[in-house]
Amino acid sequence: MEKGMISVDRWSESSQVYFLTHLHADHTKGLSSNWNRGPIFCSPITAKLFPVKFPGLRLSLIRVLEIGSLYSLPLVSPSTGSQTIIQVTAIDAHHCPGAVMYLFRGEFGCMLFTGDFRWEGTTERALIGKSMLLNALGGEKVDFLYLDNTYCNPSYSFPPREVVAQQVVKIIASHPEHDVIIAINTLGKEDLLLHISRTLNTKIWVWPERLQIMHLLGFHDIFTTKTSLTRVRAVPFYSFSINTLEELNSIRPTIGIMPSGLPWVVRPLDENDPSLGSSLSTHQHISNCNTNRKDQVNRNQQIEELSSVRKFHQYIYTVPYSDHSCFDELQDFIKLVQPLNMRGIVSSSSCYIDPLYYFRDLHGQNESAKQSSNKFQQRKINGNVEKLETKSSNVCHTIHMPVKSERTRKAKAGYLGVHMSKVSILRRRSRGVKIVEIDGVD
Repeated sequence: MEKGMISVDRWSESSQVYFLTHLHADHTKGLSSNWNRGPIFCSPITAKLFPVKFPGLRLSLIRVLEIGSLYSLPLVSPSTGSQTIIQVTAIDAHHCPGAVMYLFRGEFGCMLFTGDFRWEGTTERALIGKSMLLNALGGEKVDFLYLDNTYCNPSYSFPPREVVAQQVVKIIASHPEHDVIIAINTLGKEDLLLHISRTLNTKIWVWPERLQIMHLLGFHDIFTTKTSLTRVRAVPFYSFSINTLEELNSIRPTIGIMPSGLPWVVRPLDENDPSLGSSLSTHQHISNCNTNRKDQVNRNQQIEELSSVRKFHQYIYTVPYSDHSCFDELQDFIKLVQPLNMRGIVSSSSCYIDPLYYFRDLHGQNESAKQSSNKFQQRKINGNVEKLETKSSNVCHTIHMPVKSERTRKAKAGYLGVHMSKVSILRRRSRGVKIVEIDGVD
């Protein structure tokens, strides 16, 4: 695909059309209410949420793609000036409301951009998504896959979100006299909150902006901004901290729950205090940034381990509720689409691993494919734009894509300057370490 035709989750480059996978902040950098560079293609739910996230944005620029439908876009080749047709299908990414993958087809071949996604293989929704993707592919293989490799490491293995949601309910039910605060982003984890509400027959407090989003998503009776109506509160990450929990407990008993796939690790405030565990995780999914794979614990054992939750702190629990695919799920996904080549969209991290390191034997590259005039091969990476070249042409084809940098995957937390990232938490015993909100802490 030639440079200047399509951009996905990238807003600083000039293109004819732009595609947004979902509304998390790390995918909208450069997009503002003053946007006027060109049309934005997105899912129906994302289109509905745009006025909240970007008030004042010209809604005439929004182009809605129905999930599973095939669209043809007439674009102009910058090199020849002639018209070319690009086909695109949006597929449910199972990440957060409105999140989609994009399957592109054209003279360049077949390209799949996952954005952030969770590929659970057992739920009804996942089976529908699998069927939709296979129908969209129509028996073709993917020439190039841009993969959400956030947890592309064998150390990460998460149970299904439904299982973890049940564990969260157990934690809350086992503290009947406590207030409960749950850390979430401005978008995402809705299914978890709905499960809590329906199972415990309780309303859930959210802050005003979050309530507006919940109403746009169609949830009108479950959420409230009145603290007197419930003991369960969903709060933004920036207000969730050890210091906050300690202050709340000086008023009345309160516990905090952090649902995330991150390998939260912390030293006890008092190493001699037996009540504090050294791990935040409810089972071993901590990445150690090496390539030596330990024996895999099977899924049944992982679920059993969920029954004994270890504490981050005497007031804080963590659960491995992730909206990103874990290693085994990535492996299953790659086996399904069999890409000829692939690249991770998280390409700058202190523990980054190229998906090809683990999945080289799973993708469809072979000698005949290498000689095909139609197939992609990675040529070079120039800044944040990857160039892909076909064997039969001297024209370099590009798709603008975001490269999630170290900066977007790491946050400075609290006034002590503690750093947190996807793969490591630098640990300090000092009180008041504040966990700030960064989209993607999931």
